[in-house]
Amino acid sequence: MKRFASILAAVLMTISAWGFSGINSAQAGNLSVFTMQSSPIFAARRNAADDKLGEIKGKVDLNNSDVRDFRSLRGFYPNLASKIIQNAPYTNVEDVLNIPSLSEKQQERLQANLENFVVTEASDVMNAGYDRYNPGVY
Repeated sequence: MKRFASILAAVLMTISAWGFSGINSAQAGNLSVFTMQSSPIFAARRNAADDKLGEIKGKVDLNNSDVRDFRSLRGFYPNLASKIIQNAPYTNVEDVLNIPSLSEKQQERLQANLENFVVTEASDVMNAGYDRYNPGVY
């Protein structure tokens, strides 16, 4: 039985070694005759979201930011941030002070953080699905 197993192993090794000699048929086929010559397009790809983020420069955009973006500002998340989002869009930063039903403390917080806000035009790229409360970032 040992002799049969060793002969079988030798035969299998010989047969498999034939596959490693010479040029394989897959390498020998030239498929370039079936493809058309293409030329590259030298246009820079622009990402609209990156353009918008470059425009706001690290500030909170009142028309495009979601509730989570207000976490960096103390006392804004989630109540005051929700009021700001509910009353959007804004034409300038000072419009945020005209939100109805703000308490005096909330008015003071807004006044103290006006330099942290920016107003840009509302963008579909930043407001995908128009859900600024739960943007799906987990």
